[in-house]
Amino acid sequence: MIQAADDRLRQEVRLLGALLGEVIRDEGGQDLYDRIEAVRQASVAYHRDPASHDASQLEALLKDLSLDQAIGLTHGFAAFSLLANVAEDRAGKRRAREQAVAGERADTPEGALKRLDAAGVDRAAVRDLLSQALISPVLTAHPSEVRRKSVIDRIGAVGALLDGCDRDGIACSPTRLKAELRRQIVILWATRLTRASGLVVQDEINTVTDWLQRIFLHVAPAQLAEWRTLLDAPDLPPFLRIGTWVGGDRDGNPNVDATVLAAAFRTQSRAVLRFYLEETNALGEELSLSADLTTVTPELAALADSSGDASIQRADEPYRRALSQIYARLSATHLALTGGPAPLPAQFEAPAYDGPDAFRADLAVLHDSLIRTHGAVFADDRLARLITAADVFGFHMATLDLRQNSDVHERVVADLLKVAGVCPDYAALDEEARLTVLARELANPRPLFSPYADYAPETLKERAILQAAASALSAFGPQAIRTHIVSKTDAASDMLEVYLLLKEVGLYDPADPAACPVQAAPLFETIEDLRASQPTLERVLAEPSARAVATARGVQEVMIGYSDSNKDGSYLTSGWELHEASRALLEVTRAAGVRLQLFHGRGGAVGRGGGSSFSAVLGQPAGTVAGRIRVTEQGEVIANKYGEPEVAQRNLDALTCGTLLASLGPQTDGGYSAQHGATAARLSAASMKAYRALVYETPGFVDYFRAATPIAEIADLKIGSRPASRSTSTAIEDLRAIPWVFSWSQSRVMLPGWYGFGSAVRGENPDELRDMAAAWPFFRTVVQNMEMVMAKADMAIARRYAKLVPDPALAERIYGAIRAEWDRTRDAVLSITGHDDLLGGQPELDRLIRQRMPYVEPLNHVQIELIRRRRAGDDDPRVRNGILLAINGVAAGLRNSG
Repeated sequence: MIQAADDRLRQEVRLLGALLGEVIRDEGGQDLYDRIEAVRQASVAYHRDPASHDASQLEALLKDLSLDQAIGLTHGFAAFSLLANVAEDRAGKRRAREQAVAGERADTPEGALKRLDAAGVDRAAVRDLLSQALISPVLTAHPSEVRRKSVIDRIGAVGALLDGCDRDGIACSPTRLKAELRRQIVILWATRLTRASGLVVQDEINTVTDWLQRIFLHVAPAQLAEWRTLLDAPDLPPFLRIGTWVGGDRDGNPNVDATVLAAAFRTQSRAVLRFYLEETNALGEELSLSADLTTVTPELAALADSSGDASIQRADEPYRRALSQIYARLSATHLALTGGPAPLPAQFEAPAYDGPDAFRADLAVLHDSLIRTHGAVFADDRLARLITAADVFGFHMATLDLRQNSDVHERVVADLLKVAGVCPDYAALDEEARLTVLARELANPRPLFSPYADYAPETLKERAILQAAASALSAFGPQAIRTHIVSKTDAASDMLEVYLLLKEVGLYDPADPAACPVQAAPLFETIEDLRASQPTLERVLAEPSARAVATARGVQEVMIGYSDSNKDGSYLTSGWELHEASRALLEVTRAAGVRLQLFHGRGGAVGRGGGSSFSAVLGQPAGTVAGRIRVTEQGEVIANKYGEPEVAQRNLDALTCGTLLASLGPQTDGGYSAQHGATAARLSAASMKAYRALVYETPGFVDYFRAATPIAEIADLKIGSRPASRSTSTAIEDLRAIPWVFSWSQSRVMLPGWYGFGSAVRGENPDELRDMAAAWPFFRTVVQNMEMVMAKADMAIARRYAKLVPDPALAERIYGAIRAEWDRTRDAVLSITGHDDLLGGQPELDRLIRQRMPYVEPLNHVQIELIRRRRAGDDDPRVRNGILLAINGVAAGLRNSG
């Protein structure tokens, strides 16, 4: 079975590679084709058998390339990596289907329910949990997707052709397939792989809305229908809520303002309403049932009779007349919420819906009539899916989170208090004095803001954003915005400042604080903040205002940041501190009588919390999931996990299954934490010491990092609307986590995903470490993720990047320290797993990475050479373009690099 799967994967890679070769020869010329093919063969031979084929032949072929040759070669290898990923993704889908049928996967609905059955958990318990669950992937604009949408669309078209051939079977002509594939590959080859201009926030809004419209609007109802069938629960309410940050996340992004937030809702609403209009129109074409040939419920008859549809052709067709009325009302709603007319105008005027509940109620009248008259044949049809979509997406499409840095809130509140004559210098107050002032103002219905006074521009901007949020809630309902996340939370006053600002725009009412529709949620990111999170949250929930909101909602949301905690203290330390903070936060919320809802700020790369979401959920401390979880999805992860409906549903199911098993399955984490917690804490402290000794305490490390990685060149990629750093400082502390991780990935060091572990385990009992990795989900996930990221690292290539450092002594000193720790960490991982090679226990993943690396290494070599030329003063635009192409190709080959 495995051999057959590998053979098919290789066949598809060869097919796509051969077609790409033909296109390169025809479009780029024989010389380019010959050079690319020679480099490919040398790289493959070296990676298959380095003892017989050393790297010298490959290096000779890549030496002294002309600029045009370097760019052509880079373009070719980048395109090949993109196409190889299509074949790899298809192999993953086939493997997932086979394992699901065989019952081998716990991350499928059938597999998870089978394991819960074995644990004595009945279906009633599963239904009860899901009926109150919240599972929410949140799409953010954090920039780690280097591919243009045009490129994603082309490789998607290649995948769709191959998938279609699978479905058609014998009817699929190999000749026709090759012709269609070649056409798409010609377009891909002639498509610019890098962006010519920077993104603005509206671009990011459009991109996220496109994912929502193409994928989630269809997949979410289908997923819920499957769970309803499996659990025999036709009335199971939607537990999936898609979230987004795009248009509401202004932390460090000066381009997000009130206009942008309003545009985000208009864009999302336009997309979802047009979907509803299209589906309603399609249902009108389909439901041609005549009143002369069937009966209908009185409710449907009344809805049809109230319709403005006076067509004689539909006089005996009550479903169509009712749908005409629904369409007309949706059309009016589209105009009211988006400011523009529906693409296909209604045949008559009707009042707009005052909210999605009224729209859903009309659809339910039709569905109830069909079910009562014709039975279960209509139970799970197009109309049922439309009703579910209305339940999940409303008129707002995705729930938009607000986010801002606590420093900004402090300045805005200080400005408001000073101008109002309440407090001349709020920033100078200690924490208790601040809380006293805030509590007093939160109890006072009098607003602080005066339209006749002068305020700082920042104050006016923040107030305008919150006014726009209030308008969105009024227009779209309570699901439009649920949370205001506060970055850099280190005090209870950070939360109360948000409620005070919400009070200024009418969202927080001193007479009824429980009715506040937006909850302030702390974001604990740094190691220091994570360690202080328990007393901070205790103090927050001791305040009547915050306690009232949490009690009314039943949960207190807390976001925990994987990126900055990792940058601050090492991968192992980040994981352990997040684990311990989660346990401590659970104690706080239990004592306050509310549930904890954790929001996991994960990225794609292991150094930013990446890896299997399913394994990560299972590795959470006991009691911290309890049916509710939110997790960020961003950059290349969105396309990789949700790029097509089948893959998207599989990943949503995996998140759901992980939530079920973590909530209802045997709770083992507490026992392992008690047994091995002291060891894990010791490892964490030693890892952090080693990591910080290198990153923050080694003289010259910043210079090494900025010279031995393409950090400066990554800034030219134009992959996001936010700057790479929070300030003009060159300090590591001020660098955003994404370029920090992305740079180390490009240079093949992958440092944030493993550094410090080797030093940490020295002197520890190897038998205990093996036991921990074998039985403790938390520690097993840590080790498995490290294995994966280290398998993508290459210290020989890293040494070549180190030669970009102008000071050879500095380069050798720091590279030597990194290499020594890499050796220690590799040896430690192999000792723990008992394997001879990395990924020895994950053979499928090992084969995929090994197959991929020969096509990544040439891109690294070209990237290094072009960086050297550019830094030496070659300002030819083609040099810059070649570097960006190489960065693009390496990212495509590594996949989860940012």
